[in-house]
Amino acid sequence: MDDLRAGLNEVECDLLVIGGGTAGPMAAYRARKKNPDAKVILLEKANVKRSGAISMGMDGLNNAVIPGHSTPEQYTKEITIANDGICDQAAVYKYAQNCYSIIEELDQFGIRFQKDENGEYDVKKVHHMGTYVLPMPNGDTVKKALYRQLRRARVLISNRYMATRLLTGKSGRAAGAIAVNTRTGEFLVIRAKAVIMCMGAAGRLGLPTSGYLFGTYENPTNSGEGYSMAYHAGAKLANLECFQINPLIKDYNGPACAYVAGPFGGYTANSKNERFIECDYWSGQMMQEFHNELQSGKGPVFLKLNHLHKDTADHIEHILHTVERPSRGRFHEQRGTKYSEQMIEMHISEIGFCSGHSASGVYVDEFARTTVPGLYAAGDMASVPHNYMLGAFTNGAIAGEHAIDFAGDVDFDEFDDAAIGLEQERVLAPTRREDGIPPNQIEYKIRRLVNDYLQPPKVTAKYELCQSRLAEVRNDMETQMMARDAHELMRSMEVASILDCADMAAFASLYRTESRWGLYHWRSDYPDSNDADWKCHVLLSKQDGAMACEKKDVQPYIIPIAEDEKDAYYKQRITA
Repeated sequence: MDDLRAGLNEVECDLLVIGGGTAGPMAAYRARKKNPDAKVILLEKANVKRSGAISMGMDGLNNAVIPGHSTPEQYTKEITIANDGICDQAAVYKYAQNCYSIIEELDQFGIRFQKDENGEYDVKKVHHMGTYVLPMPNGDTVKKALYRQLRRARVLISNRYMATRLLTGKSGRAAGAIAVNTRTGEFLVIRAKAVIMCMGAAGRLGLPTSGYLFGTYENPTNSGEGYSMAYHAGAKLANLECFQINPLIKDYNGPACAYVAGPFGGYTANSKNERFIECDYWSGQMMQEFHNELQSGKGPVFLKLNHLHKDTADHIEHILHTVERPSRGRFHEQRGTKYSEQMIEMHISEIGFCSGHSASGVYVDEFARTTVPGLYAAGDMASVPHNYMLGAFTNGAIAGEHAIDFAGDVDFDEFDDAAIGLEQERVLAPTRREDGIPPNQIEYKIRRLVNDYLQPPKVTAKYELCQSRLAEVRNDMETQMMARDAHELMRSMEVASILDCADMAAFASLYRTESRWGLYHWRSDYPDSNDADWKCHVLLSKQDGAMACEKKDVQPYIIPIAEDEKDAYYKQRITA
């Protein structure tokens, strides 16, 4: 195993981008493209070549607004309705206006999108109203193509450095970050005029039904550091009570991919071969109907493709088994299931934070600015709802261009040097114990508590009990967790972020005393939604060293929603 080495280095840059998945590389690339003289550092705890949620690629774009198929206005309306009205439309509308140019740019990078016989983008319908799904025949090349652009733009890449805390300047601006090498334990202080956080979802929050810590629906390396770091830096986080919960393949914990199967005629069915919901687009209410069907006596629930022609089912199987998650094909082969012959059993994923599939993230405006000056966020950890991969690309580009302009107008902000020493003490504390509890055991206990107490339906007494149990685990973590090498040191920092996210999930959920977003925030004690009191964001932040919540009104809609439209996603159940 790795040996820990003492050391502290310091570098300076105009812009620091943290996270090398989807949004981060695009942010760094666009920043350098706009200002070729700027020093831009891209920090990644793994390796940018194969990091993030798209490390193996992606089989399509879920939310492509293509002229002739949909409009930015139509898309903004769809997302507002799907997110139960809790939506600042400015950021969604800006995404919808800019995403087509991003598709064209990705096409120039060598990433191919499916086209019809006329050479037009072959967009498919899955959403309740609009048509936005665009297949990617060579989606496994995304990371390779992105990495080539980073090299051409001469972005400075620091692989194997895990950011642990943001630095805040004496004026209140973001001033950089502290990071630790995931192979040696050496520290790096990066002073920056602006910082963009693109650190992905909190994918390791709930525990999968398999019990495997890394068998998650989301990319398991995304353990919520971005959420935790933003919180400790004083940024406000939005809608953390709006959990991510998705349909998945039973025992595999990969997406069921009705997005891919739907346009070919596949759909979700119950054990009686009945389709019970009109639209397989992921929303809280869709997941509520999924949960209801599981509990109704008509479960399990299945992905149904065996009614299709064998060639069609085999084509879907090829798409799903060769791009995003190649292990999926091996799973079905060993289980002996074939899409053209059997229905594929589905289940409900563990909970997590992810704006890409729901709405929980660091609060940002349409320029990706957080509530901390000089600090930006994009991708799955920013609060733009139903963001997906194309949203990460688009909002990463927006963040990169705005942040590099900001950095050009300011100088480095001074920060308290004592913060570095305090962070070194916090991070290295587990390495100074000769005996104790390894990080994986602390993590398992946290995530088991999340499943036992925080999984919807949300019950006040269970949530309060969970808070007290998590406090006990925090004491164990701070006084007994041990790390024997640099790898375990990285895991110990991930565990600290997971615990922060669990605490925030409980705190925000107790604050919103209503039910909203279907299964995402289903409070059994408060079964009704209440627009009069709760058509608002819940913003969570750190005040005087403790968590605090406040309401923030939803910004006036740019695109109006008619009364007979706003509950469209609550009318999807197919009745006999």
